[in-house]
Amino acid sequence: MAGDRSFSERDIQGVKYLHQVLPLLRRLHGVGCQRDRAGNRQLHMDEYCALILLFLFSPVVDSLRGIQRMGELRKVQRLLGCGRASLGSLSESARVFDPELLKDIMAELSPRLVAHARDPRLAEWKHTVTLVDGTLLPALSRIAEAMWLSSRTGKAHHAWRLHTQFALDRHVPLRMDLTNGRNSGQSDERTVLRNHLQADHTYVMDRGYAQFQLFNEIVAAGSRYVCRVRDNSQFTVLVERPLSDQARTADVVLDALVQLGAADKPGRINHPVRLVMVRVQPHEKRSNRKGNTGAGPSDGLLRIATNLLDVPAEIIALLYRYRYTIELFFRFFKHLLGCRHLLSDKPDGIRIQVYCAIIACMMLSLWTGRKPTKATLEMFYHYFTGLAEEDELEAHLLRLTSQAV
Repeated sequence: MAGDRSFSERDIQGVKYLHQVLPLLRRLHGVGCQRDRAGNRQLHMDEYCALILLFLFSPVVDSLRGIQRMGELRKVQRLLGCGRASLGSLSESARVFDPELLKDIMAELSPRLVAHARDPRLAEWKHTVTLVDGTLLPALSRIAEAMWLSSRTGKAHHAWRLHTQFALDRHVPLRMDLTNGRNSGQSDERTVLRNHLQADHTYVMDRGYAQFQLFNEIVAAGSRYVCRVRDNSQFTVLVERPLSDQARTADVVLDALVQLGAADKPGRINHPVRLVMVRVQPHEKRSNRKGNTGAGPSDGLLRIATNLLDVPAEIIALLYRYRYTIELFFRFFKHLLGCRHLLSDKPDGIRIQVYCAIIACMMLSLWTGRKPTKATLEMFYHYFTGLAEEDELEAHLLRLTSQAV
């Protein structure tokens, strides 16, 4: 059963690799101590976050109780600078510590990250290519805030929705925002995005974000968008552009300036819109909810709306193709970093775990100079659990560094 594993100091090593971030965490030491006038607090925010980071790199630890047992090891206490923490103290952390303070550490680490090997076709791209999507983190049914209902079946589900903006060139999240699982109101994915728009970004989105108001707000913020629109979207071609040989090779079948929406409802979009249609392999639409067959077969055409008017059509298609990178990151985030299992049932506790996971991704990128991969994370797992020697890990990192040059 998860959480019942036993381990010793020999199972935990390699903490020195966390020393790059530990000094940044030290500034959080006094957080949550305002009411502790007697100085009795034994577990501080920097220590708690350090334990969470060690949990993310130690697959032998798989629960909050496992973290508590890990914190009892003298080696961990010595290297992380923390003392023994009770299970109650670890659980209480979700109510005492402010997860938003971790964003300052993420912001300080971000400039140190370098762009990874970029597609040469995007070499001259001057704006941050930001992939936008959300994913669900399953929660226990007792967490009322996490409840959402399937609109198709009425079956109750329980989850948190993690809204993510992902930097393509650095291969790390720019931000992640946690809401309840309902995709409505303040938890609506489009509302969350519009609340955090920035200038000089190219937002690449799937059709769930296709909304005229959001398109207008992205342009008003000084950014660009590349967004798939629905198959039944109405549009009127204003100017059809000739297709280059490169565009035809990329399976582009239409490149045109259009009026999106019904012709009798003009003025809903306040800027020129371009529509690029790309032929793809048709597939059967599938619902992610059991008992539903979806909405029928696709016609094999991707309809991509954008306000990028001077970019070759094949580059528009390429940008949208890279949108699927965020799906691969979600798999890495949940299955390899262990964030499919939530350590807390409190929103702030989940945010602390999520932000620490982002910091872990940043640290992997800084250690290797490359995007986080399963192979590299597995090598750190082997090292942290004592299966790999330090020189073997160093040799692995050296190979990655030489390949990145």
